[in-house]
Amino acid sequence: MRNVLNRSLAIGAAAIVFAALAYGGVSAEEKKKAAEPKPAACKTMTAEADCTGRNDCSWVQASVDKKTGKEKRKAYCRSKPKSKKT
Repeated sequence: MRNVLNRSLAIGAAAIVFAALAYGGVSAEEKKKAAEPKPAACKTMTAEADCTGRNDCSWVQASVDKKTGKEKRKAYCRSKPKSKKT
């Protein structure tokens, strides 16, 4: 009798696991949020207008040598530091 009880409990547990896997446990809204693309990282932007158009990015101007007029460092976009929450 004990063997039959153990088998039926194991089959019931397996059925619950398979049902949970089949359902997925994820709602349609959560799947939709996961499918939305994330915004591009600040460091990948090369245009000043794209960088300054976002609140979390800042544009760093190019560094030019005054004597030769050559560009020492190219202009780039970087992310602003995140505020510390206390």
